[in-house]
Amino acid sequence: MSDNRPAEPTTADLDARRAARRYPERPIVAVLAVVLRPLGQQEAVLIVQRKQQPNAGRWGFPGGVLELGETVAAGAMRELKEETGIVAKAAGWLDIHDAISRDDDGRIQFHYTLIAVRGIWQSGEGVAADDAADCAWVTRADIVAGTYPTFPTLLPLFDLALAAQASMPR
Repeated sequence: MSDNRPAEPTTADLDARRAARRYPERPIVAVLAVVLRPLGQQEAVLIVQRKQQPNAGRWGFPGGVLELGETVAAGAMRELKEETGIVAKAAGWLDIHDAISRDDDGRIQFHYTLIAVRGIWQSGEGVAADDAADCAWVTRADIVAGTYPTFPTLLPLFDLALAAQASMPR
């Protein structure tokens, strides 16, 4: 008797999806989850180390490709949970950014339109899973010090999340 749930994708399925994203005909919509929580006297943000290309080894916010029929908020919170086990409540979008990579011949190899969604932490400590090689709660000082090789957009998005949180009633 079937429970009507789709089967988990195989490694071959995932590899085929990643290959299909190379040299796209149009931008691919992806979502990022920007989640803060207190760490001592400071706020920390959750970041993950990318396991797959593009940008394997670099640190950024949990995220991935938006699925058909999924809202931006739901997609960001799904990716957060899949990559880290963290549960958060979506609290609006922070920014939109285009990530475009060209190959040596100048052809567009990857083009993602990234929508950053602020998440309010609910539960979980963070464990690397799915497309994440590692995850960590880091402070602004950690990022400024270069402790983690991050994307140039990480610090501005962290600052936007801090500003959004500061404007929320307590």
